Amino acid sequence: MPLVEFDMSEHEYHKPALVNEVMSLLNIKPGDNCIDATIGDGGHAKAILDASAPNGQLLGIDADPQSILRAKKRLTSYFERTQLVNDNFSNLERISNNKFNNPVTSILIDLGLASWHFKSANRGFSFSDESDLDMRLNPNQDQSASYIVNNYSQSDLSNLIYKYGEEPKARRIANSIVENRPVETAAQLADAIQKVSPRRGKRIHPATRTFQAIRMVVNRELEVLESVLFQAERVLEKGGRLAVIAYHSLEDRIVKSFMKRESHDCLCGPEIASCICDHKAKLELLTKKVVKPSRDEILSNPNSRSARLRTCITLGTLPET
Repeated sequence: MPLVEFDMSEHEYHKPALVNEVMSLLNIKPGDNCIDATIGDGGHAKAILDASAPNGQLLGIDADPQSILRAKKRLTSYFERTQLVNDNFSNLERISNNKFNNPVTSILIDLGLASWHFKSANRGFSFSDESDLDMRLNPNQDQSASYIVNNYSQSDLSNLIYKYGEEPKARRIANSIVENRPVETAAQLADAIQKVSPRRGKRIHPATRTFQAIRMVVNRELEVLESVLFQAERVLEKGGRLAVIAYHSLEDRIVKSFMKRESHDCLCGPEIASCICDHKAKLELLTKKVVKPSRDEILSNPNSRSARLRTCITLGTLPET
């Protein structure tokens, strides 16, 4: 998949969610060194670099080489304070140790896709995309969406769609996909889904949950999430802040569970009279409740409607897992 050169104005970049809330909770100051572990189009990164000026450093990571190219273009005026790395955030700790020797005061992880992935990426993210059914963020990954859709058994497809998409019609959708093979494009996949789950004026496209489930499996999104949360805690200096924006209930559940668990000492159940786990709290919650976009933000940026922000502050260092 060739990288696309472009010349864009500011308004053509993806508009990130919850920027004001992220900046307030991360409390970034001049000279702070920060990591944007999913830099995307660099919208949050730009705000972070402005707040950490004149000498704060930013390490930006993204699995998608096209995102790195776009962020580099957008952040040209900050190049002396920015390092960009094309890699998966599952390697956060290694990347930070190799590329960023400064004490890290803040880490942001935004788990959403940029709007251009659906509009112009030509990788099968959009329901109307007539390009090859791909869905890989990194084109060097082995398994594409096409392989899953055309090779998984009906049972495995059904389980995947139900587990990761929380789709109640998973069995019927999986059966329709199998019956309509070969499925070569995203548009064909959406058509197969609509044969058993027609849109009929619904606000949300009936293929949304299935596409989301397949994309999550292709890119191992849930598989690596908990690992990167542990790594983030180890990378941050004491008192460092972590902010995570999730867009899916399964993602948010993992983030919520991690932050809640690591903000408590004993994790023994109520049936244990005296603690035997020796677990010590490593985090303090900054947001007891999830932070959601305001009505005004949703009106001005509809892509933010499902964003869920959770933040915490580090107290120490977690052991390697």
